[in-house]
Amino acid sequence: MGFCETGLAATAEWLATTAAGRPYRVLLLCDGWLVGEWHAGIDPEARFPLRSASKSAYSLLLGIAVRDGLVASLETPVIDVYPEMMAVGEHEGPKPGRYAHPANRGITFRQLAGNTSGYLKPEEPPGKVFHYQTFGMNVLSNAIATAYGLYDSSDQLRLPGAAQLVAEKIREPIGGCWEHAYFDFDYSDRPAAKRGIFGHGLHLVANADDAARLGLLWLNQGEWKGRSVVPWDYLAMASRTNAEILTHGHARDCKYGLGFWVNDHGELWPELPRDIFGAWGANAIYVWVSPARRLVMVLCPAPWDNVDDEAERRLLETAFLRHVLAAAT
Repeated sequence: MGFCETGLAATAEWLATTAAGRPYRVLLLCDGWLVGEWHAGIDPEARFPLRSASKSAYSLLLGIAVRDGLVASLETPVIDVYPEMMAVGEHEGPKPGRYAHPANRGITFRQLAGNTSGYLKPEEPPGKVFHYQTFGMNVLSNAIATAYGLYDSSDQLRLPGAAQLVAEKIREPIGGCWEHAYFDFDYSDRPAAKRGIFGHGLHLVANADDAARLGLLWLNQGEWKGRSVVPWDYLAMASRTNAEILTHGHARDCKYGLGFWVNDHGELWPELPRDIFGAWGANAIYVWVSPARRLVMVLCPAPWDNVDDEAERRLLETAFLRHVLAAAT
């Protein structure tokens, strides 16, 4: 596969040293073949909530919903499909000052997927500010599920929601076996919060092997064994910096596409290849892809799940990717 065994051994050594006894599970695939596998202090089959890495699955659902005709386009106002998103009064949001305001009526599906919606944020006009937030992503998944007749915000567990879509549209076509879990934020200090509208979301619960299947789907432009699971043109766009960030945002924000973290402008890892993109979730869950090198890199979890500082985390990510790329001769 064109890898240097000495380089792979150095990667393994770096992982063990960095872990300092913390558990980790890492897979490295090249063109679909497993070339590196390392784990310590963990059952190789252990499953973990992918946390925010699940947002990349929401993005895939959006591309599929547009293809299926359930969402007219990325520029469709979300209110056309999910009007209840506006039924969040001044004291019904997640915290003071967060509520649905008139400008939110113009929020598009692109803006939710790209975290430029300004949902529940009166000070952020839709499409103008990049602000990574979970509430908007929850609305995205709930709106898509509503379009398919699978979600009821007034009784969020009555219907299967986005979980059924992820299973039918993504998991089954690629032979995955991950599970799912819904999370519902607890606003104990906001008893009137309308959690069913914006606080109810979906986590995928997967082992590293299933996370690698998602990476392979992205690597192969949404295709699996000759079948188009996700439209290739949508995935190509989603894995590059969101056009609204390029138009209205700051250069430092050119690191997010539609549900994916991206490096096409070098803002995530300035010294690393620009084609790398992927998903990241809390507790150090990663799925990275380098199309030019045909690589999929999965850390589920990485050995730095205790690191919260963003700058320190970026240094660890960069060091890992450098080791892998150095081994890929």
